[in-house]
Formats: sequence, C-alpha cells, structure tokens
Amino acid sequence: MGKNTNTLLFILGGTVFNILVTVLCCLFFLFIYSRLFFPHLPESSMAWALPVIFVVSIVLSFLIYQLAIKIIIRKVDMEKYFDPIFGRRGKRPKP
Repeated sequence: MGKNTNTLLFILGGTVFNILVTVLCCLFFLFIYSRLFFPHLPESSMAWALPVIFVVSIVLSFLIYQLAIKIIIRKVDMEKYFDPIFGRRGKRPKP
C-alpha cells in the first residue's frame, strides 16, 4: 500500500474510532444518569440531561482521541508511512 492509501485508511480509522468512543461515552453517561439521578429527579429533567450528556460525550471522546493520536505519533514514524494532508511544511526551493 502507498502513502496515500495509508493516510486515507488512517483518517477513516480515526473517524470510526472517534464515533465509537462518542457512542460508548454517551451510553455510559446515560446509564449512570438513569441509575443515579433519574429516580430522584422529575421526569422533565431528561430534557436538559440528554443535550448535556451528548456534549460531554463529544468533549470526552475528543480528549480520548487526542491522547490516542499522541501515543500513535510517538510510536510510529508518520512521515515514513503517511502523506501530509495539507502539503509539506516549509517551502521547497525552486530548481
């Protein structure tokens, strides 16, 4: 596989990973909310709890994704296996 293919697969894998982490966080927080807080609060509290849980899940999944990427960058030589997405850093001198 070439660098372009590796880059595409890395981006797709990262996207799927981020979505799965978001869904798992959302389900975890919904479970915690339904067991600990929902029985003691009025039913109308679910109207504000769902958006809060969703936003917290997105923020947490972003932080987990950043941590995972930092670990991968430390272990893998990115320039060897992947093409830059937005071009090279620095300008090449003209021949």
